[in-house]
Amino acid sequence: MDDQQILQVFMLEYEKLKEEQAQRIGFRDQMIYITLGIFGGVLSFALSNKTNSYALLVIPWVCLILGWTYLVNDEKISAIGKYLRLTLTEKIKAHTGHPDLESIFGWEIAHRSDRRRERRKIEQLIIDEITFVCSGLLALFTFWFSGTTLPWIVHFICAVEFILLLILGIEIVIYADLDKGR
Repeated sequence: MDDQQILQVFMLEYEKLKEEQAQRIGFRDQMIYITLGIFGGVLSFALSNKTNSYALLVIPWVCLILGWTYLVNDEKISAIGKYLRLTLTEKIKAHTGHPDLESIFGWEIAHRSDRRRERRKIEQLIIDEITFVCSGLLALFTFWFSGTTLPWIVHFICAVEFILLLILGIEIVIYADLDKGR
């Protein structure tokens, strides 16, 4: 395979990865709306009648499952960007014989170098925590402190939900990708 064919393969790889990244962004962003919609529906049902209060225990599971799905997609979006910025760019530089080229895919770095990026990423981190962790915790505490005497198994389920929500909250912070530039 000659250098021109290899470059075509790299460019095809770039196009396919950008397509996957765009699809994942759309899917990831829908997770917030879906979570809020389900949260509102279950909350409405649970608060409509005191006997429906156990429905509040569904909300933490919804937050966990959709929050984890959101997090996994967000991580893959960032991983694709990192691969394009660091690995694919270096492969292209090596095959063109021009190691001194500025980043070939300039946008992949430029949008990460914005002076407001850190603030935006922190705000997004807060929104993610509110959407997927705090809303689950709110439902859990609302149920837990509803004044009803609960069997031990329900306390156990609540404790498991609480621990899993805390783990999700920590994972969201770990994967927040607050770095600038490369």
